[in-house]
Amino acid sequence: MSSTDSPPWFVISGGPSSGKTTTIKLLTERGFTVTTEQASAIIAEELAKGKTLLEVRGEGDWFQREILKRQLADEKSLDRSETVFLDRGLPDGLGYERYLGLTPNPELFSASQQATYRRVFLLECLPVKVDWNRHEDEQVQQEIHDAIRATYLELGFELIDVPALSPEERVEFILERL
Repeated sequence: MSSTDSPPWFVISGGPSSGKTTTIKLLTERGFTVTTEQASAIIAEELAKGKTLLEVRGEGDWFQREILKRQLADEKSLDRSETVFLDRGLPDGLGYERYLGLTPNPELFSASQQATYRRVFLLECLPVKVDWNRHEDEQVQQEIHDAIRATYLELGFELIDVPALSPEERVEFILERL
């Protein structure tokens, strides 16, 4: 839940190709602590082992469980007094499960209900850029974005919509709303 009693942890979220990686990179350059997007890290590791992107993404339940395991470890290691920007929060996984039609992971659901983020910034979708770890078209991009939005709202989080601005303007928009 969003609360001023929560640690100063701020989620950067949104559908594929919404500018999360660029935003996180700029926040890092400004000296903020950030977390890694675990899905991209896992994909990179599995591709290095010789799997294809479709093979990795095709293992939906395993993939989501591995993301959860790593995100929980990340969040456990964070200093609760330090300002941190998270490249996706736990509820993002539920949004993806919703989009993929997977049975919600009870551990992920419980962890998402207990998550304590100060604010959740939802980045408006930008034009899709297909690359090494994404293959979604604009319809899929929007469906994932909507599933993530619905999940955070159902869990009681306050969302701050970040419009499609230049990368620097987006960072300023976010920092002005901490």
